[in-house]
Amino acid sequence: MSKDILAVIPARYGSTRLPCKPLVKIGGKPLLYWVLRGLSECEVSEIVVATDHEEIAKFVFKQGYEAVMTPSELPSGSNRAAWVAQRKSADIILNVQVDDPMVGPDMIDPLIKALANSEEANVALLVKQIEKSDEISNPNIVKVVFDQKMHALYFSRSPIPYERNKGAVYYKHIGPYCYRREFLLEFDSWPQTPLEKTESLEMLRILERGYNILCIKSERDTIEIDTPEDVMTFERYLEKHGDEMPWLRR
Repeated sequence: MSKDILAVIPARYGSTRLPCKPLVKIGGKPLLYWVLRGLSECEVSEIVVATDHEEIAKFVFKQGYEAVMTPSELPSGSNRAAWVAQRKSADIILNVQVDDPMVGPDMIDPLIKALANSEEANVALLVKQIEKSDEISNPNIVKVVFDQKMHALYFSRSPIPYERNKGAVYYKHIGPYCYRREFLLEFDSWPQTPLEKTESLEMLRILERGYNILCIKSERDTIEIDTPEDVMTFERYLEKHGDEMPWLRR
């Protein structure tokens, strides 16, 4: 790609359900290892880990990547990505969640390309059709509805749309966010908005201010690591498939 792409992995130490989540061992390796491994196969110019903890930074350096220390009090991953973007030069900033060990080029590269080619959006993210019915009512699964141009209309932890009539199709937001650099820096300066505070979803800050978010459909799902149960789910995946990620089999 012609544009410079900076990939940032926010990796803070604190987590109520999984303390020091980036270094939690899964398959004998820290969670952050799997994220770095998948991202290294993507069409990005540079990879930086944004962290608030020395042990995480030491691991990153040992893996041959750069770590940038960020304040612990930053409210979101996007704010950590913006902290790094202020100190780096790039056209597009990719914010990759540290809880997504199955991220890969089959998801990342189309996302970056879509934003680079868009004339209407400054932000793009991935959505996946929900196939497991229990995810629809799960507040930890962020649901999204979008218009016919694939621009997000709303994000919620509640089921949306409400199925007054049969036939609803549900989508969830998964994986990374992709920003134009200048827009991310502007986003970082905005105070939190009422809906964002209510749902605890930072993407609502963008919608409430009237900007477009481009949704890109993903054909495959991921395993996001938020709880000990998620760790066991990924352990079972590794037991079955070894270290062969889905993007290696496509």
